[in-house]
Amino acid sequence: MPADLDLVFAALADPTRRRILEMLLEDDMAVSDVADPFAMSLAAISKHLAVLSRAGLISQERRGRVKWCRLEPEALRAATVWLESFGLFEPIDLDRLEAAIDRTLSAPLPEPPAGKAD
Repeated sequence: MPADLDLVFAALADPTRRRILEMLLEDDMAVSDVADPFAMSLAAISKHLAVLSRAGLISQERRGRVKWCRLEPEALRAATVWLESFGLFEPIDLDRLEAAIDRTLSAPLPEPPAGKAD
């Protein structure tokens, strides 16, 4: 696996960084706005942003006195191609999955065996 893929997968391994990427799907954000939903210091968020930036998953630019973050979805392309090369990831039919879950949840519970005492 190339080094850049190592950086991408290492960055994606952390739930805080994945959440930051989800937030940036909506629009560019100031670093302070990225930090708002998290119960951690601005310095800690800045470290997460540095990891994402080194992996090429985000870019940062200064606009006046504010530092802005932008999602760079192209960085995920190599990781996606690498994963798809295994051929194990078929598209999921979410309607069928939901129906199967509904059937499982609505099925009656099995009766305990007769004659067994607790």
